[in-house]
Amino acid sequence: MSENVVPLHKHTDPPAVTTLTVVPDPPAARPVPLWVRSGRAIKTAVTHERTTTTARAVARHTLYVAGGARIVGRRAWDGRTGARYERMLRAAEATGNIEGMEEWEDRLQRFREARHHRRMDLLHSPVDAAKGVLVTTGMGIGSLVALGIVLAIANKDVTDVVTPLQAVIEFIRLLITIVQVVWGPLLSVGPFLALLALWAVGSKQQAAPAWSMPAKVRSSEGEPITPSIVVKALRDLGVPALRNAIKEMGDAGASMLGPIRIAGCGVEVDVTLPSGVSTNEVQQRRRKLAENLSRHEHEVFITIPEAARTVRLWIADSGALDQPIGPSPLMTDETLTADYAKGKAPWGQDLRGDAAALSLYQRHLLITGLSNQGKTASLRALALWLALDKRVEFRIADLKGVGDWDMFDGLATVLIQGPTDDHVIDATEMLEGGVTEMNRRLQAPPGTEFPPLVLLVDEAQVAFMCPVKDDQGNPYGGSKATSRYFMAARKIHNQGRAVNVLMWQGTQDPTDQNLPKLVREGAHTRASLALGTESQARMALGDKAVDGGAAPNLLRPGLDQGTVVVASSGIEIPKGQSSITVRTHYVSTDDAKLIAARARALRDGVTTLHLVDNGPDRDPLADIAAVLGDAPRLKTQEVLKRLSTLDADAYGAWSFIDLKRVLTTAGTEPYKSDGVMVVGRERVLRALANRDTDGSASAAE
Repeated sequence: MSENVVPLHKHTDPPAVTTLTVVPDPPAARPVPLWVRSGRAIKTAVTHERTTTTARAVARHTLYVAGGARIVGRRAWDGRTGARYERMLRAAEATGNIEGMEEWEDRLQRFREARHHRRMDLLHSPVDAAKGVLVTTGMGIGSLVALGIVLAIANKDVTDVVTPLQAVIEFIRLLITIVQVVWGPLLSVGPFLALLALWAVGSKQQAAPAWSMPAKVRSSEGEPITPSIVVKALRDLGVPALRNAIKEMGDAGASMLGPIRIAGCGVEVDVTLPSGVSTNEVQQRRRKLAENLSRHEHEVFITIPEAARTVRLWIADSGALDQPIGPSPLMTDETLTADYAKGKAPWGQDLRGDAAALSLYQRHLLITGLSNQGKTASLRALALWLALDKRVEFRIADLKGVGDWDMFDGLATVLIQGPTDDHVIDATEMLEGGVTEMNRRLQAPPGTEFPPLVLLVDEAQVAFMCPVKDDQGNPYGGSKATSRYFMAARKIHNQGRAVNVLMWQGTQDPTDQNLPKLVREGAHTRASLALGTESQARMALGDKAVDGGAAPNLLRPGLDQGTVVVASSGIEIPKGQSSITVRTHYVSTDDAKLIAARARALRDGVTTLHLVDNGPDRDPLADIAAVLGDAPRLKTQEVLKRLSTLDADAYGAWSFIDLKRVLTTAGTEPYKSDGVMVVGRERVLRALANRDTDGSASAAE
């Protein structure tokens, strides 16, 4: 018996009752109704790209016929009536062109007189036509009979008298037969030919809505600028008076426009606005106007020429302003020299593609812009050109101190580099020294010629915002009459140009705090790179330039690097404008060193004074070797820390730039090790040994 079988006679507990839960089978997926599937299929078919393209093509070609009929009808109406002259008359009236109004009114009157004469002639034309037909028919029959008589005499057959008449009758019958054969098909095909002609006119004029055009046509990016495009852009600008005036002009709205001229990498056109529309209403809508012209905002510039109620539009080719303009002539022409009095610095190109050159003769200069927009490079390019005139003396204070002006070591008689208060003090004393030199020159005998002296301060906002005071309690910074830097700058601005003592300043984010009004308005040449607000633009360039269309605040930070808006009498500005936009040539630091080397070769040798440096009793290279100790290399920050501990007076204000300058002069530049800048002990010791050897040899000689 199996183990699983329980005997019947043995008492057992009743089996446990197990409750079974019946789980029904999952319902089968319900079939989607046919009407739902049909709807989805129809929706997919309707929204499919091929379907929409086909529907758009059908609508487009159908609308070409309607548009062609409208154009032909308009032309016919213009040809039969004086509508064209009336439109031109209204356009001249809207623009206030009195001479144009008189001319078109005279033309309209002459047209009406000529039309009256034609209508009067039509009253007599039926009688004249009948008489002409009778006379012509009689003369023709007479001629044919005479010809028949001649034939009859020649052929001696009297029946030939009517032969010419019979020939003419047969010819007429043949023409009637041909017309009867052709007339039926012509009536059938004629409407199709007419529709085809209307379609051709509509297709040529693109007389269909934009939504029905192919994608490549609907995308108007970079489309050429035409009078109709400019008029439509102005009409849709959102100025009610302008829109209504153009609407009254009809198709003659282009009468507002002067000739569209090619200007560099774009086109230029003058727009005479209708009465009641001010120029600033257009200026304030620059972005909308650019978008209406299928351009980006930075590709449209609006300026105010001399003519009243006129704006001048410069419209760039799409994407043209994003292309580089090429190297500076300072790099391409190694024989180039400078002339402070008569020459002009090759700074870049204007928007028309013409060379933009700036005269620096007896002009104080101010250049502003946001950080990292190319301010220092633009200012340095001017200084590099002027350095090629060996008569010019430079005194430079770079209050940023990252080596942007290192190449002027050996060119400038003073070179201050650093952002600390001590650097500001030295920069202030540099300007005060310039004031002393200016006063000496002003007191010289009349007719004395003075070599140019350029006092250049980069990052001047650091000086104006310096809180340090001297021993008498006078602040170095600020904009009060007690501020030493401010007063020195004002004195140079007031009288310096007369004796060729000039001040150049570069500064960031101009405000009343970091660039006082009296100082910025003392500059004869004011240039600005990209700025953040219109108020900053007014501080940088002045109200006149901004009201005339200058808008550095609309330049694109980071994208329009090196593009400056200039207001100066030293650069050629189109007549009637108050500023010009220049895309400056970029001169890299390495290229600047090459140009500076050429400038040094023109001079007999200049000893550059570095006002903030180690004390005269210290040997920097020997001290660096001493603080390195036995370590094979040390981080530059650690070297600076040890030098400061060694002599706080001599090295406390040192930065990485000061350390690098000493090591580079000795031929042992810092280098990277594991991603950080370090100073190598072996290199420093070798430089010391070589220097001592050279010094001994020189002494022996």
